[in-house]
Parts: sequence; structure tokens; C-alpha cells
Amino acid sequence: MLKFGQRRFLSTSRILAQAIKHDVVVIGGGPGGYVAAIKAAQLGLDTACIEKRGALGGTCLNVGCIPSKSLLNNSHLYHTIKHDTKERGINVADVQIDIGQLQNAKEKSVKQLTGGIEMLFKKNGVKYYKGSGSFVDEHTINVDPVEGGDKVELKADNVIIATGSEPSPFPGITVDEERIVTSTGALDLKEVPKRMAIIGGGIIGLEMASVWSRVGSEVTIIEYRDSIGAGMDAEVAKSTQKFLTKQGLKFKCGAKVTKGERVGEVVNIEIETTKDGKTEQFEADVLLVAVGRRPYTEGLNAEAIGLDFDNRGTLVIDSEYRTKHPHIRVIGDVTFGPMLAHKAEEEGIAAAEFIKKGHGHVNYGNIPSVMYTHPEVAWVGQNEQQLKEAGIKYKVGKFPFIANSRAKTNLDTEGFVKFLADAETQRVLGVHIIGPNAGEMIAEAGLALEYGASTEDIARVCHAHPTLSEAFKEAALGTFDKTINF
Repeated sequence: MLKFGQRRFLSTSRILAQAIKHDVVVIGGGPGGYVAAIKAAQLGLDTACIEKRGALGGTCLNVGCIPSKSLLNNSHLYHTIKHDTKERGINVADVQIDIGQLQNAKEKSVKQLTGGIEMLFKKNGVKYYKGSGSFVDEHTINVDPVEGGDKVELKADNVIIATGSEPSPFPGITVDEERIVTSTGALDLKEVPKRMAIIGGGIIGLEMASVWSRVGSEVTIIEYRDSIGAGMDAEVAKSTQKFLTKQGLKFKCGAKVTKGERVGEVVNIEIETTKDGKTEQFEADVLLVAVGRRPYTEGLNAEAIGLDFDNRGTLVIDSEYRTKHPHIRVIGDVTFGPMLAHKAEEEGIAAAEFIKKGHGHVNYGNIPSVMYTHPEVAWVGQNEQQLKEAGIKYKVGKFPFIANSRAKTNLDTEGFVKFLADAETQRVLGVHIIGPNAGEMIAEAGLALEYGASTEDIARVCHAHPTLSEAFKEAALGTFDKTINF
């Protein structure tokens, strides 16, 4: 029996042996995971998030969306100052690129944003465990810390898996992140490669091609398909390749890489054309492997609790993100659908709402895609190929930026807005944009799709003059009537 004034102290080992209980444990602190954790906490659930990177934000914030946009913006600014200011009445001499400072600016943005998420966790009461999460059983997760300390065992009523993705390997090619790199290495180059080769003509490959081409690299893109931009409308893909070619990028489409080997400070590359089997050999100072991404589940120990995977390595779920264990849900890149940060964010909110309220919502027919080249390329909804395959009758409305007054005054007229609308009802089926600020403008298209708007609804909305958005209005008008300014 304790005497008055005595206090009972549990040993450290006993404290650590006791599992910490949470209503929701999120494994992964990327765009899907951290948003799911914040939403769950806002809904009144005792929530924890496990992230082993040591910094929140996942691939997107640390080595993806955010750092690439920093490099894209600043390399475009450099290229504009160097090449496009004279006709604007601005004379600039001896413009130089400082790769070190370019990278420093990128890192500063990343650090500020990752720190911002930690502040949001504190503000919303989310417990943050810096470590690797591994299932012990269906409700128990071990956290192996990344910054020292003791292991922690968590007990969870609900689990959300949001472990993301990693770059897909290329058979026969060894990545060293120096001369043969993934997107991670391409974002962290310390000098401008004289020659860069890129395997893959998707969004990642084309964005990185733009960055390094602008600052002086000779870039060649090797694409297995006959056209670039997987997922793009065919007309948009063709136009995109045309303007990127004008910017100095070289394309080898309909070609497969049969060899990529580092020899000293160069990479020897061999390609074979898919039509006639002809081979070609050339060298590059850096080879970027950008052939897509694959789900990441290493260390999760998902097999121990019997979670199911499909043949692509994605975790199998139902329409409410539940695995075979209903209290374990999966969101983001590690399961089905496009590997996009904003798709994962929407799923994170929906998963938290399913846990608390029993219902949630994500419209998978309305997930926008954006490529941040210059001009930008953005699209949402269906493209012409999909509508033809489905046998849907549609009309096309287009308006070029060269006829838009704001684009004219900005000397930035490449591209167009393209509407696809139901031939009878004028309901918007898809919108595709090449042009300045396309990534921002596509949000209006998403709103129209979500509410089932017709192109006439959009065309009758007053858009401010002079703005780039007037091209959006005119393209909508073009599906059922005649454009005014073209």
C-alpha cells in the first residue's frame, strides 16, 4: 500500500510495452494520408499519422509535384528573360543561370511546406509518429522510429493505408541517381547536363525535359508509343509535341530502349524502332528513367494480415476503400486510379467521412490532369478517343489563344481551348486546354462537369475582359453556335 504523498512510477519499459490506442491510424503522410488524418481529426476522431520519410508531404511535396514546379517556374523565368524580353521592350544583358541557387530556392519551398503540414497536425490534434508502420495484426501496428528512440505499438479501431508509390524500374537498366536517374535524381542535379535522354514521354518526362532544356541541355525523349502524353486527347498530344519540338526538344517515338549503361561519366543508349526493328546508338550525360510509378508497400507487412493485391501490385478495395478487413481502408497511389496528389486528397477526405459518417464522395469522371510545361496542358473528363470507343455522339468547340486579347497583350498565344459536348443536350463531356494558365482554367471545367452544365450555360456566363478565361467561354459557345472573336 502506498503511503500518503507517495507517487506510483511505471518503468519506462512498461510504458513502452503498452500499446497506444487511437480511433484512426493513417500509414503514410503524403497528400492522401495527411489530408485523411486532418479530416479525421476535424470529425472528432482521435487520429495518428505514421510517416517514415522524416518530413510530411510524401513524394509530391518532397521529391515530386512541389520541387518540380519550383524548377519549372524558375527555369521558365530564366528562359523568358534570356530569350523573350527584347520584343517586350526590355533589354537584359549577360543573363546567367545559377544551378546552386535554383536548387536552394526549390529546397526552401519544400521545407516551408513540410513544416506547414506539421503545424496543421498540431492545430488539428493529429499525433505524428516519425517512423515506419508495420502490421502486427488487423488492429495492431508497430512503429519503428527513423530518428532514434524506442519502438511504439499502436492499437487502431480504423486504419487508412496511404503509402503511395515509387518510380517504376526499367528492366536491364541500373539507376544510380547520378548519371542514370529517376525523377528524384532529375530534380537534384548539381550541374546542367550537356546531353540528357529521357525514357518516357509522359507528364514527368516532359516536365523534366522542359526544365533542363531551358537551362541549356540538349534533350531527347524516347517514347515507346507512337505519340507522347499518355492519357491526352490525340489532337492535344500532337499539338503538344509540335510546340515542344519548336522549343528544341527532340523526340524518338515508336522506339524502345534495349540498352542503357553507364560507362564512366556518360551513358551508352541503344534503341530499336518498333515498326522495322532498326537500331540506333547514342550517348547522354544523364539518362532519366520516367516510365511511370508503381504502388509502394515495402515494410507494411500487408501479407501477414491477408490483404489482397492485384496483378499490378495495387491493394484491392471496394467502393468505400475497404479491404477484406472493413476497418482497414486504402487510398491514393497504392490502390486503383490515376496517381495524382489531388485524387489522393479527395480519397483521404472521403475515407475519413466513411469512417465517421458512413458516406463519402469522389467523382472519378472528374479528376483533372495538368502538365506544367509552357504553355501548360490540362484536361478533365473524356477525350475524343474515349467518346468514339463508347459510341457517344458529340460536338467539338475550339477557340485559339491567338484570338484572345489578354494572350495577345502577354505575347503568349500558343494553344487553344477545346470543348467536347453531347451532340443533343450540349452537356459538357470533356475539356482540353493547351495554353497559358491552363492548369488554373481547368477548374472551371471541373465545376461544369460536376454540376452537369451545358456549354450554353457556360457561354451565357459573363467572363471578365480582358482575361484568358474568355477563350474558355468562346470555345463553349463554339459547340452549339458560332464564336464571336474567331
